[in-house]
Amino acid sequence: MSGLLALLDDVAAIAKVAAASVDDVIGQATKAGAKAAGAVVDDAAVTPKYVHGFSADRELPIVGRIALGSIRNKLVILLPVALLLAAFAPWLIPLLLMLGGGYLCFEGAEKVLHAVQKHDPHPDATGDLTHLEEEKVQGAIKTDFILSAEIMTIALAAIETPNIWSKAAVLAIVAIAITGMVYGAVALIVKADDMGLAMVTRGRLGVTRSLGRGIVAGMPGFLLVLTWVGTAAMLWVGGSIIVHGLEQIGYTALGHQIHDWAVAVGHLVPDGATAATEWFATAAMDGVLGLILGFALIPLANDVIGPLWQRITALLQT
Repeated sequence: MSGLLALLDDVAAIAKVAAASVDDVIGQATKAGAKAAGAVVDDAAVTPKYVHGFSADRELPIVGRIALGSIRNKLVILLPVALLLAAFAPWLIPLLLMLGGGYLCFEGAEKVLHAVQKHDPHPDATGDLTHLEEEKVQGAIKTDFILSAEIMTIALAAIETPNIWSKAAVLAIVAIAITGMVYGAVALIVKADDMGLAMVTRGRLGVTRSLGRGIVAGMPGFLLVLTWVGTAAMLWVGGSIIVHGLEQIGYTALGHQIHDWAVAVGHLVPDGATAATEWFATAAMDGVLGLILGFALIPLANDVIGPLWQRITALLQT
């Protein structure tokens, strides 16, 4: 009897350790996911453009295919690479973060430039729709790979546990949760106008029809706001990654200057709003830095890196 009680006591102790481990993994996944929030906002803002111009019955299948590619990017490719980096080359993580931050700055600045020039790089779908859909899906998955790499690297940098299996579990939870959240939101966004139209045509109550008309009328403006929010998030996250990356490799002057300016701005408002004001001031300065860096990177990317990459690709294909 005493042996059975001892065994049950051991099982209970193991269960407590396992529960604590699960709680720790979930807690760290939540923290790591919050760190990647800026890139997540951008991911959700970027994706709806890839279904622009297609018939309503193809919108959800396209979103589903992109989501599946995103999961594959994160779990099959990026998660093993992230674990290898953490185990054998952790010093590379800040540099890769800065590289990804530079890419976010470039993308954000390019979007601002297109908006200023009133140039639409994504016209309505015409011609061979099957081929065009394939092109759009593959293009979206490639763009997602960059954003997913940034999300996974940010998450990896936020994980505190030294255990490789816990890191793998945290990254897997972040990957699945973020993908579900992003593409679930995208699916709702791209079908919102259809839902609004259905409410207008099939609604039995006047309030239902009015709400449907409001959704249909408001979606273009909402998508425009979402685009600008995504662009701002991209520049903010890119700029902050550059600042923190410089601090990690020993260049702390820029980060200290931004902090001092944010504190000075915080002193201009009542005490209750100081912390929020300092945060917004820091985010704004990181965003401006990201925009400046992004504009500087546009000619480098378009005139040097782009043509060089095309030549390398052509040589590999011959």
